[in-house]
Amino acid sequence: MRLYNTYNSKIEEFKPIEGNKVKMYVCGPTVYDNAHLGHARCYITWDVLYRYLKFRGYDVTYCRNVTDVDDKILKKADSEGKTPEEVSSYWYKKFSESMKKLNNLQPDIEPFATKTLGEMIAMNKDLIEKGYAYEVNGDVYFRVKKFGKYGSLSGQPIDQLESGARIEVGEQKEDPLDFALWKKDEKFGYKSPWGVGRPGWHIECSAMSRKYLGKTIDIHAGGADLIFPHHENEIAQSECANGCKFVNYWLHNGFVTINKEKMSKSLGNFLTIDDLLKNYDANTIRFFILTNHYRMPVEFSDESLQAAANGVKRMLNAKRADNSISDINKYDEYNQFIEAMDDDLNTSKALAVLFDLTNKANKDVLYAYPLLRILAESLGFTFDKASLSEDEITEVLNKISEEIGENFSSMDELIEKRRIARAEKNWDFADKVRIALDKYGIVLKDSKEGTTWELK
Repeated sequence: MRLYNTYNSKIEEFKPIEGNKVKMYVCGPTVYDNAHLGHARCYITWDVLYRYLKFRGYDVTYCRNVTDVDDKILKKADSEGKTPEEVSSYWYKKFSESMKKLNNLQPDIEPFATKTLGEMIAMNKDLIEKGYAYEVNGDVYFRVKKFGKYGSLSGQPIDQLESGARIEVGEQKEDPLDFALWKKDEKFGYKSPWGVGRPGWHIECSAMSRKYLGKTIDIHAGGADLIFPHHENEIAQSECANGCKFVNYWLHNGFVTINKEKMSKSLGNFLTIDDLLKNYDANTIRFFILTNHYRMPVEFSDESLQAAANGVKRMLNAKRADNSISDINKYDEYNQFIEAMDDDLNTSKALAVLFDLTNKANKDVLYAYPLLRILAESLGFTFDKASLSEDEITEVLNKISEEIGENFSSMDELIEKRRIARAEKNWDFADKVRIALDKYGIVLKDSKEGTTWELK
């Protein structure tokens, strides 16, 4: 398996540190708002890597952190009259629901920054003792120029970085390049050897990665926007504190763009995952993202998502067969799929193999459908019919009851009232029910045996 390593800009053979064990860390969300398509691109990409490594027989430990202490969270808490914990807890729950709806697997470890403060303080103390960091009036800063390899990940020479560096109002740095490891904060802070404060963003990931995966890990992944300064700073503080290499393979996914601009909250041009899922299912969003190579930008448009929806429909509507297969290694399509994915996760080529199997399944090639399903599921596609939880059904029924002016306590009751209306030739009521259900993606199927419902 070969992966593109951002650190040296080369595609390298992937060799884990220890046998077939893989330690993988992905920078997780800062939980203060809805997750958007950019998050979907990032976390679907690394979900596919996680799934594929396991599919290939690796024993993977996937750690993805949660940043629940941050300027944005504090600002939101202030503006809404809530505690930071209330804000972060609410938005973490929303984020988790979005990830589940996208069919992303739960990481093996999901640590919270506020639960790892002891490790962050310990790492900062190590850096101060070794002369790589210093404290000024409750703030702790990292001495960038003490780390000779600074700028290696982003490919930015130190003199180039120096020319654009500034000291902000209130900062007391020795050098404009130095970055914060700990910030004085008497309102929202935590006790530390340097007074009440909170961690800098970068130290969070270094401390959590070291605690849960060890000092040196196989893979560290995230969005390309994190290369500098976040990942650059992680390398500096981790390698200085630990005295060894931090990461063997740095992987980064490209941006999602709208009209050639990166999609982000700060630009205000983002689409939330929940909004997307009103029009497109999880398989479609995953297909849209995997059509493009993970390192390349993805240009969002309704046309491209509709094309993805058509592609998914074609694949999932392949002629199904009940037969099972063994020894999948003997099939050419399997080997073509592996060759594509082993080539730095070439998902567009892998999808082409799935379409080849789709065509063969429709021509009654016996092994095609079971092999298609095995390979597609290794990328996170689901072939099961979509369903709704009891809470979601109740929510839909409440909305329909309001729209129609008739109470429905269950789907069975709704269907029965519609049956009575049809028997009494009350077509207006029956049509209102059907149209309302259609709005929420629910289709009624009438037959001699009765009426059933399913999601589109």
